[in-house]
Amino acid sequence: MDYLITLIKIILILSFQFGLLPLFIWLERKGSAYIQDRRGPNRAAVLGFTLGGLFHVVADVIKMFFKEDIVPAKANSVLHTLAPVMVIIPALLTFAVIPFGDMIRLGNRVINLQVAPLNVGILFIFAISSLGVYGIFLAGWASNNKYSLLGGLRSAAQMISYELTLGLSVIGLLMIYQAVDLQVIVQKQGTLLGGFLPAWGIVLQPLAFILFIVSGLAEVNRNPFDLPEGESELVAGYHTEYSGLKFAMFYTAEYLNMIVMAALITTLFFGGWQVPFLFRDGFRMFSHFLPLPSLLISLIQIAAFSLKVMFFCWCFIWTRWTLPRFRYDQLMKLGWKVMLPLALINILITGIALMFLS
Repeated sequence: MDYLITLIKIILILSFQFGLLPLFIWLERKGSAYIQDRRGPNRAAVLGFTLGGLFHVVADVIKMFFKEDIVPAKANSVLHTLAPVMVIIPALLTFAVIPFGDMIRLGNRVINLQVAPLNVGILFIFAISSLGVYGIFLAGWASNNKYSLLGGLRSAAQMISYELTLGLSVIGLLMIYQAVDLQVIVQKQGTLLGGFLPAWGIVLQPLAFILFIVSGLAEVNRNPFDLPEGESELVAGYHTEYSGLKFAMFYTAEYLNMIVMAALITTLFFGGWQVPFLFRDGFRMFSHFLPLPSLLISLIQIAAFSLKVMFFCWCFIWTRWTLPRFRYDQLMKLGWKVMLPLALINILITGIALMFLS
């Protein structure tokens, strides 16, 4: 029975991730069009209906399936094929430890709304997500193309630089919540400071939030940190020599990583599935109490988590079409000379504050 429940949770998570993919691809195109004062996709139609450009996503999927898969003559064909697989698998695995709800009680059985309830959840995410750089670097090297190789090298340097800040920015939260299990971190964010202010990470660690979200943009290679692709300099960077389904896997991995990063921001800094003043026994605010069925509370929590994730995904899209791309030297300077020292200072300040408060 436990295996069946885990399988159902895996199917639900994969459905959530792949269900959001076409929505965000469409939203990125229409959103960027409105930001740039143009119409966006409005040509593909079925029986005369365009549905605001939604059929363009379907047309893209069909196009990717039937495009010719081209492998350069002097490329390493095995690694050229393996690289997109190595990029997309970490993007799928990392969501397994992110809690999307508290728990659901069915009779005498309590179901934890988390695919893999690991007590080292945040460490698992950092370990698995760091493997994605191997796929990108292999794609650049195996293509036997100078532009691709430069894109792969840029990606390796960028991820090493910003993963340092990404990891250090979380240390302050771990010191406060005294846990690395993501479910425990979310549960501790359900407390109220002074009886009215949620103990979310954004409240307790505002500097860490800024560092984390900027590093997250760099980790998922989104503007203004998309130097591994750098169309104006490297044609298309590490995936210059990819087409068809292999290119689609890189494209899919970028959006999956964006969804995972948005879920991680939600979990660490915005209460995850927590809803202010909503507890397991009902809705409480000051002296008022409204009892609610347990199943309804769980559904509200799942909906709150989903809405928060979608909001931060939209923030990533908004940022991409608002800010210009950095120069590579600016990228490295920001990571090593600005963000890394700030992350260390944040840890020092947090330690001093906890020492005095204890």
